[in-house]
Amino acid sequence: MYAWLNGPGQVFRDPLPNSTNYLAAYDKAGRLVRARPSKDKDESDQGKDEEADAENSKDPDAVEASSTEESDAERLAKHAQRQAKESRSDESLPPETMDDLRPYPQNTQFMSQPVLSVELRDEIFRRVKEEGLDVRTVSVQLGVAIERVGAVVRLKALEEEWKKQGKKLATPYQSALLSMLPTTPFNPSRPASNPHEPINDLPVHPLTRPQLFLPVAESRAFTRTDAAHAFSFPGASSSSSHNNTSTSSTGATLLPAHLRIPHPDLVEAEQLRLAGLPNRDVDAQMAAAKAAREAGAREWEARREKAAAAARRVVPGRRWDFRFEDVQVESVGKDGLGRGGVGWRYGAPHDDRKRGVVKIPTRVA
Repeated sequence: MYAWLNGPGQVFRDPLPNSTNYLAAYDKAGRLVRARPSKDKDESDQGKDEEADAENSKDPDAVEASSTEESDAERLAKHAQRQAKESRSDESLPPETMDDLRPYPQNTQFMSQPVLSVELRDEIFRRVKEEGLDVRTVSVQLGVAIERVGAVVRLKALEEEWKKQGKKLATPYQSALLSMLPTTPFNPSRPASNPHEPINDLPVHPLTRPQLFLPVAESRAFTRTDAAHAFSFPGASSSSSHNNTSTSSTGATLLPAHLRIPHPDLVEAEQLRLAGLPNRDVDAQMAAAKAAREAGAREWEARREKAAAAARRVVPGRRWDFRFEDVQVESVGKDGLGRGGVGWRYGAPHDDRKRGVVKIPTRVA
């Protein structure tokens, strides 16, 4: 063990800056694999070793000292130090390969995933806060998932609040971690050229987990809408799936796959491009569709607030205003503990402090 620590393991005492330093990135001699892609470097190393041997052969005292005083561990240590210096002196290192991102040599399936760089996080926060863009648009522009964009905005807002309060930030710790982990840089000229992660992955809906057999005629086109209808009503699929109806008309609770993805507008834009429309017309149609969706969302929110205000009666008092709303008894559910009911917080206490009650989750929703 000490022979390895004093030999090839020397490279891990001073990590390579701005690069991962996993064990799989180095060979058994402690040399960085991606820094030596050609045979020229091996030949040059062999020439250096031959020159050193020739110099030692000229001096018999040096040969005797090296043979008696230097052990194998010391020779390995010197060789590893020389290789480390050469790898660090080469400023034009090639980019990291798949082997450089495997922290566990025996587990070849696990790879270290990149994290957002400081510049990319600042750009996400700037576009949301200063430019006023929505989270979905920023996700498409920078190639970051919607959930991650929202998390970055919340954490950056907390960081700005801490700065105003004069609290200390763990900036050295952040710099040390980012220097050892793969990061996704921000390219101002082409921000979408290097996406951080897939942004349009289809989430697995609980209704699609059970296995379902559905007889379909060979002459009939079975679409995603039909599949959503079949998974929504598994008991009535064999009788009602022969008419190619949409989700809204049949009352299905599951949307088709192309509508359940985070960015369905990207699918529509690609379909328009495949139809032969130029990019300018595609962008114009996507902008018009986005404006229509936003207008519909505002209209729906206004109707919801209007209906809530109509169902609420306010009786002003001298110091307080009393608000009354109409409720339904059935909203409490069969057991009387439904969250939609009124007074469930007070009439049904939690089981946190009861003895003999299982307090850990027993199922996954």
